[in-house]
Parts: sequence; C-alpha cells; structure tokens
Amino acid sequence: MRAARMTAPRHPHQETENAEETHVSGATVWLTGLPSAGKTTIAYELAGRLRADGHRVEVLDGDEIREFLSAGLGFDRADRHTNVQRIGFVAELLARNGVLVLVPVIAPYADSRIAVRERHTKTDTAYVEVHVATPVDVCAVRDVKGLYAKQAAGEISGLTGVDDPYEEPTAPDLRIESQDQTVQESAAALHALLTERGLA
Repeated sequence: MRAARMTAPRHPHQETENAEETHVSGATVWLTGLPSAGKTTIAYELAGRLRADGHRVEVLDGDEIREFLSAGLGFDRADRHTNVQRIGFVAELLARNGVLVLVPVIAPYADSRIAVRERHTKTDTAYVEVHVATPVDVCAVRDVKGLYAKQAAGEISGLTGVDDPYEEPTAPDLRIESQDQTVQESAAALHALLTERGLA
C-alpha cells in the first residue's frame, strides 16, 4: 500500500507573507558613543518609527547582552573586544535574515568596530555606523547610570572616555551631536539615512 504523503497545514496568508519576506532587506545599525551619549534612547525612538512602518526590528541593548550573552566578561580591552564580536555575530545573523538590528553599544575600539563591519561585508549584509558624538562633559551631566559620579568619587575606574580610551570613528556613516537636537530629530536624521539607502 502506498503511504500517504503528509504535508504541513498552510496558513491562508502564508504564501503572501513568504513572498513579502523574500524582498525584505535587513541591516545592522551600530550606534557608538560615550556612556550617556544618548545611543539607547535614539535607538528605541527609531525602533518605534521603523516598526510603525512595518519593519522587523530588534534592539540589542548593551546591558542585556552583558547579562545574557557576555556574563563573566570584564572591561579590559580583550574582554571588551570579545563582547563587541559576540554582539556583531548576533547582529549580522539577524540582519542577513531580514531584520533591522539597532545596536546602541559603546564599542570603544576602532579595531573591534572594523572587525564587525568586515563580518557584515563578507556576507554582503548592510552595515551602518553611527557616531553619537555627544561631548564627555554633556554625558557627565546626563549621567544616566551614575557612572561619571562613581568614577569621580573613586568608586569605579575604567570609564570609557574618562580614564579609559574611546577611539572615535574617523568616517562614520552618520554623526549625531545629540546635545544640539532632540531625540526625535536625531532619530529622524538616522531614519532619513536608512531610507536614502533603501533600508527603511
């Protein structure tokens, strides 16, 4: 007797959805900058705009990555590099599968950022580097997490941009000076760049 051929049930909209997904272009948008520069705030504002437009969006928050993906890593140069490469791996994987990935992570060293860009280049996955170039004195006033106050009090050391290096991007795709504009204006500028490049 010939065995019956089993097929998975098909959702009535599955063919349409799959057809649409084949045309979706993902990208990684890496927002680098000092602590309290405004990276995460801008990323979430942009994520809301992109989702409203129907895009698949993920925000890879640096604090969450440290907790769930990079637990056990410290803050010396080697561990910072490892952390950034792990984030870059996840971002590229999501991006080449059609997700717009927003990464508001300091990534203080140029060689780490270059390695992440090269990973994307190898798979022909779009990568956008954004420098949230807020001056350190402005960041210290904002001090969202209280890091600058702790460093000044001698409670912590190795604060990026104060007593640990931050190598500014020399040729970012976009530079945002958040001290001179609102979060909405910053997100709009980045949204405009993504639209111009056919990514949003």
